[in-house]
Amino acid sequence: MVLHSHQLTYAGIAFALCLHHLISAIEVPLDSNIQSELPQPPTITKQSVKDYIVDPRDNIFIECEAKGNPVPTFSWTRNGKFFNVAKDPKVSMRRRSGTLVIDFHGGGRPDDYEGEYQCFARNDYGTALSSKIHLQVSRSPLWPKEKVDVIEVDEGAPLSLQCNPPPGLPPPVIFWMSSSMEPIHQDKRVSQGQNGDLYFSNVMLQDAQTDYSCNARFHFTHTIQQKNPYTLKVKTTRGVTETTPSFMYPYGTSSSQMVLRGVDLLLECIASGVPAPDIMWYKKGGELPAGKTKLENFNKALRISNVSEEDSGEYFCLASNKMGSIRHTISVRVKAAPYWLDEPQNLILAPGEDGRLVCRANGNPKPSIQWLVNGEPIEGSPPNPSREVAGDTIVFRDTQIGSSAVYQCNASNEHGYLLANAFVSVLDVPPRILAPRNQLIKVIQYNRTRLDCPFFGSPIPTLRWFKNGQGNMLDGGNYKAHENGSLEMSMARKEDQGIYTCVATNILGKVEAQVRLEVKDPTRIVRGPEDQVVKRGSMPRLHCRVKHDPTLKLTVTWLKDDAPLYIGNRMKKEDDGLTIYGVAEKDQGDYTCVASTELDKDSAKAYLTVLAIPANRLRDLPKERPDRPRDLELSDLAERSVKLTWIPGDDNNSPITDYIVQFEEDRFQPGTWHNHSRYPGNVNSALLSLSPYVNYQFRVIAVNDVGSSLPSMPSERYQTSGARPEINPTGVQGAGTQKNNMEITWTPLNATQAYGPNLRYIVRWRRRDPRGSWYNETVKAPRHVVWNTPIYVPYEIKVQAENDFGRAPEPETYIGYSGEDYPKAAPTDVRIRVLNSTAIALTWTRVHLDTIQGQLKEYRAYFWRDSSLLKNLWVSKKRQYVSFPGDRNRGIVSRLFPYSNYKLEMVVTNGRGDGPRSEVKEFPTPEGVPSSPRYLRIRQPNLESINLEWDHPEHPNGVLTGYNLRYQAFNGSKTGRTLVENFSPNQTRFTVQRTDPISRYRFFLRARTQVGDGEVIVEESPALLNEATPTPASTWLPPPTTELTPAATIATTTTTATPTTETPPTEIPTTAIPTTTTTTTTTAASTVASTTTTAERAAAATTKQELATNGSSIWDIRAWANSNWANITWSHNYSAGTDFVVKYITSNKTEKSIPVKAQTPSSVQLANLTPGMVYKLWVFPIWSSPSEHSYITFTTSSAYTKNHVDIATQGWFIGLMCAIALLVLILLIVCFIKRSRGGKYPVRDNKDEHLNPEDKNVEDGSFDYRSLESDEDNKPLPNSQTSLDGTIKQQESDDSLVDYGEGGEGQFNEDGSFIGQYTVKKDKEETEGNESSEATSPVNAIYSLA
Repeated sequence: MVLHSHQLTYAGIAFALCLHHLISAIEVPLDSNIQSELPQPPTITKQSVKDYIVDPRDNIFIECEAKGNPVPTFSWTRNGKFFNVAKDPKVSMRRRSGTLVIDFHGGGRPDDYEGEYQCFARNDYGTALSSKIHLQVSRSPLWPKEKVDVIEVDEGAPLSLQCNPPPGLPPPVIFWMSSSMEPIHQDKRVSQGQNGDLYFSNVMLQDAQTDYSCNARFHFTHTIQQKNPYTLKVKTTRGVTETTPSFMYPYGTSSSQMVLRGVDLLLECIASGVPAPDIMWYKKGGELPAGKTKLENFNKALRISNVSEEDSGEYFCLASNKMGSIRHTISVRVKAAPYWLDEPQNLILAPGEDGRLVCRANGNPKPSIQWLVNGEPIEGSPPNPSREVAGDTIVFRDTQIGSSAVYQCNASNEHGYLLANAFVSVLDVPPRILAPRNQLIKVIQYNRTRLDCPFFGSPIPTLRWFKNGQGNMLDGGNYKAHENGSLEMSMARKEDQGIYTCVATNILGKVEAQVRLEVKDPTRIVRGPEDQVVKRGSMPRLHCRVKHDPTLKLTVTWLKDDAPLYIGNRMKKEDDGLTIYGVAEKDQGDYTCVASTELDKDSAKAYLTVLAIPANRLRDLPKERPDRPRDLELSDLAERSVKLTWIPGDDNNSPITDYIVQFEEDRFQPGTWHNHSRYPGNVNSALLSLSPYVNYQFRVIAVNDVGSSLPSMPSERYQTSGARPEINPTGVQGAGTQKNNMEITWTPLNATQAYGPNLRYIVRWRRRDPRGSWYNETVKAPRHVVWNTPIYVPYEIKVQAENDFGRAPEPETYIGYSGEDYPKAAPTDVRIRVLNSTAIALTWTRVHLDTIQGQLKEYRAYFWRDSSLLKNLWVSKKRQYVSFPGDRNRGIVSRLFPYSNYKLEMVVTNGRGDGPRSEVKEFPTPEGVPSSPRYLRIRQPNLESINLEWDHPEHPNGVLTGYNLRYQAFNGSKTGRTLVENFSPNQTRFTVQRTDPISRYRFFLRARTQVGDGEVIVEESPALLNEATPTPASTWLPPPTTELTPAATIATTTTTATPTTETPPTEIPTTAIPTTTTTTTTTAASTVASTTTTAERAAAATTKQELATNGSSIWDIRAWANSNWANITWSHNYSAGTDFVVKYITSNKTEKSIPVKAQTPSSVQLANLTPGMVYKLWVFPIWSSPSEHSYITFTTSSAYTKNHVDIATQGWFIGLMCAIALLVLILLIVCFIKRSRGGKYPVRDNKDEHLNPEDKNVEDGSFDYRSLESDEDNKPLPNSQTSLDGTIKQQESDDSLVDYGEGGEGQFNEDGSFIGQYTVKKDKEETEGNESSEATSPVNAIYSLA
């Protein structure tokens, strides 16, 4: 095996000699093979917490894990006695672990297993102990039943309501609410004490408006228990007497409090008085502890975090109001449970060596130190002459084999205890050389080099170096021997080459290894290239003469502009230079000669200038992507490199600019190709750098200005040998996923970085403390979770890569953090200032950083709309929140609803989540302007008036004071003057009298409050359409399958570049077309052009057209149809001069297309259409094709007489009407005679209603223009005769002429003959408002003539 001079160490082999407390000790190498061979006493690696509270609903797991060699066995004690796990069927122990599992799925009581547990881990070399684990089952007892009497108290008197919650495990969280589950508002007058009682500094009359109930929330069971509520009766007096403060808690003028070191101290003072007193805190003889204090509960409580001995002393609280002040002194004594000063560490000794274990702890009172060996008091253990116990230290002298044991140090006082395990292991290991045997080191003359010889043994061996097997030990002069076994030479000379022997010796034997050193001559370029200026077409020569060590393989390569040079047909590479034949302008540039061996290299550079000669212009030939390269070949195979050559493909009239070399490996990602490197287009070979332990396969892609070629066929495979990793993982992070863990993650090494089989990672971590000990774990996945960590503390983390060939270099140290817990405190003193009707300003007191228990992310304000200030207005109470990132104490909440009652509460948030919520604040928002009315409907019952109807705004945002309507007439681009109408808040209808029957109207409607006008809704009246002068109608789209019968022949579709979703209005304005003006409604109705338009919206009607690749589109396609022609219009945003094609297809599949020249506006007239035919129509640019679904449909009207005249002036019509009148008169006479004779007329007795002679619709022969409505809306009410719009409905008759019809509509044929029935029954497809609802029976005819 050949190692270069710059390789200094071997991966995975490390050891150290360290001095610990001036006593020599052995550190075992991390090599897994050595560690697996050495004996090791047990070490506890994981255990449950000392005070372990469990949920009674779950199984119980008591953890205990340990390591050692041999593998330890486990046993347990319970309450100081041996616990026989095998005898209890509910208890089991995990395999290769001491963790106890108590399973209650088959029944049993968790309370039966409460007690004190301790784990013992044993092997041949000792016994390790866990801490004593006190197991308790969580309890949530019920509140004792008690009768709570009504409490009577004078106004202004102090009061305390006692809670006395049931004792729980852990203790419950106490809070006060009313019986309706509303939280009790607390302030400096009313607040809850730490004991759970509710204190009133003075009682006020409003305190009797609610009852008071104490609630206890239990953690494990997630249950809340409520005490019977207190009812408070306040007796009023003529005036409340102001009083000086007095303390409600604690009592008297002084008290004392004891607290343990490291916990939080909470001092509390609650005082009564009128007015409510203010509380101030002081420390006698000094200031309050800086950076550790926090005032809580409206200054009634003082919290001191992480108490230390310096915090002892006298604190006093001062309660004051304008009547006086009073103070209470609290004497604070700080005690301490034991804590470590020096925790005992594991000790590894060789036979005959000395050592010591030190166990030093402090506390208040001073803890006592007890030593145990293998779990038994050291006083009762067998005597050991080499061991001496001196208080907190055990000294070992002249240790011998068999003295290995595990020692326990127990430091305890009345406040707690500490237990630590430390083993003493006595090893006798003969010397071992950890490096490979018979190494060969090559080095260039006069370079620095180092020979490595790592070793291990117990006792620690001595290492000596010899040259050529004779002479004295090498150390001094040109040689320097290091303690780790390396021999360093500052300058290697020819006389230094030879065989070097390292010898490791201890009392158990010796071992040696040989390293052969060869010193080589350096590589030098004795004549390099020189700068040259040549003419195009000449033959320059660049020199490169090299001198090198003949035993080393020389490689000479050329670079052009610092990139590998492609040696083509015009170039010739020789041993001492490079010749270029027919030099061209593209050959100009820097040329570098690089001479290299496996140990060193040398280079020389020169610049070649080519004088340009004007060249003929290239012919304008079509350019395409290049053809793929071919014939890939691998040569110059080496451990870390290979030469790849290829034959370029045709460049297809665009010179090749680049080659991309890709590789694929078959171990980690077989079949996936990765980019390896990129080379200029003038080369056809490349020396590729390779990574160890990769089975390579290559391919090449050529690139020119047009694009990339297809990949070449793959090359043959080339397998590189393995090596230890050279880099460690990146992106190392440590973050908690739970409050008691830290998840360590990193970016794993890829296939070209693994360098060998069985890639794994050594994860090390410790708390960010120089005295902390490192923990480690070897994993394969890029993730490791550390459990039982404190909350949000920094850790130092290292992740080192390792494979079967060794380890990567020592990794960098990263900083991570353990898991966060929810914040413990809520923002206080939340204040709200209303800015306007939709925004408020917030301020609050920030929480103390010690209570965040993580990284502060933001403050959040949760708010919800509780009610509207308008009565009977439903509001959504959905909770929303606004974030205020960072450590800040103010912010703005906007986008609120005006004229509403809101509630708000604040929390602080870290990476874990929200902390406790602050007290709920309530605030109202002032009035604002309303939203737009929900809708504005427009109806045109005739040519002289327009009916408007609207609904109230969805969000009034205040008390409505009225509506404002602005409207104006318009005809095309001409507009009339604006008219204004104001209405009361309850008015939702208005009729506009038309002054111009031709113009349309545009309406602007707003609601208003006292603040001002709200949002506007804009609508336009529908267009009036006749066949002589078509006028555009409303562009509202009806839903698919909606038919307008009979109506304006308008169909609209929209094609846009951006997909939209459109909700059609609930009513679709339509217009009917009166063709004549007559004196009867019947005539007018029967002469309406029966034109049906089915406005279909195809699936693609609102999507971008496929042909509009530049974003242009066509929309608003409309069709006005008569019986045999149709006018087509559309809008578009194509460029000016674009010609279009109008294509239409009949229902019998006859297809026609009409080209349309560019014009403004875009329109065309279709002639020679078939009456009564359904057409599909497309509009598209002439250079494209239509989309299959972007069409509209329209229907031509049935054939009719072209020369329309006033039917009322025709003789045949007058004669027919006279005949009908005479027939009806005869029938009436017959009926009268029968009634006179007592006969019963078969028609029911109710007489038909006569038309109201004042009905305006009858007088002018106009129609009711209404939107489509459902059949259900058209059904009359029972026993009704007249519809809401005044249209007369004929009552049904048991025996009348109504039943003699044949089902068709009453109308006239073209020849003037009267066909159909005497009355028109209501048909299922009849659309209300499109024609007169009068029946054409003879009776109605008489009414019409009357």
